Amino acid sequence: MCRRRFPREAAPPDILRFALRFALCGGRRAAGGGRFRAGIFRGVGSITGGVEKGEGMRLVLASASPRRRELLKEICPEFDVIPARGEERADFSRSPGEIVSALAARKAEEIAALPVAYGAAVLGADTIVYFRGEVLGKPKDAADAGRMLSLLSGRTHEVFTGVALCMGGGTHTAFARTEVTFLPLKKDFIRAYVASGSPMDKAGAYGIQDGGLVEKISGSYSNVVGLPLELCGAMLKEFGIIPR
Repeated sequence: MCRRRFPREAAPPDILRFALRFALCGGRRAAGGGRFRAGIFRGVGSITGGVEKGEGMRLVLASASPRRRELLKEICPEFDVIPARGEERADFSRSPGEIVSALAARKAEEIAALPVAYGAAVLGADTIVYFRGEVLGKPKDAADAGRMLSLLSGRTHEVFTGVALCMGGGTHTAFARTEVTFLPLKKDFIRAYVASGSPMDKAGAYGIQDGGLVEKISGSYSNVVGLPLELCGAMLKEFGIIPR
């Protein structure tokens, strides 16, 4: 069991507890249409299979992202890492929050089904950049990375991260949303940044931690990096994975 205190940036967990309990009252499956605002909290996705409390339960992160590992350590210093390997196929007819929630659930459930994760709580996450109706995932190549950066230059876009917790045969999903405004980016800067290779494994072809890109954000910084600590921490507390 983790014993790290909840981070200072966390939004009040009472709001999340209320939304979770409201969804759980619906029976075995409760679809989340309820939306609420508390910092960057944007919505509770769904609960399937009746998630049980997991006090003292082992936690597994279903991600190969070093950024997510470092962020998770801030609220839970002890966990295992088993990266999900399945192809990330999204239904783009759905809303951005629904897309990332479904992708995060798919990752968590893939690892939860493995014998090595038996009895563990599995945490999955997925991040997308959303701009003017287009979902920007990881760039296909350098040209695609340059296109995305040019598209975002000097404009405001949204970053969505879905978080899924799979345990006891059930899966809970939720997502966070942050608005990000880019500085105007010169062509030479874009070329050099793409040549560095940093954009190639990141949604929207950028990492906020790289610097020189962002003018301002509205919402959670950690959500843009890839794991919303406010939302994730409240979820892990609600289901007894980390202490309150």
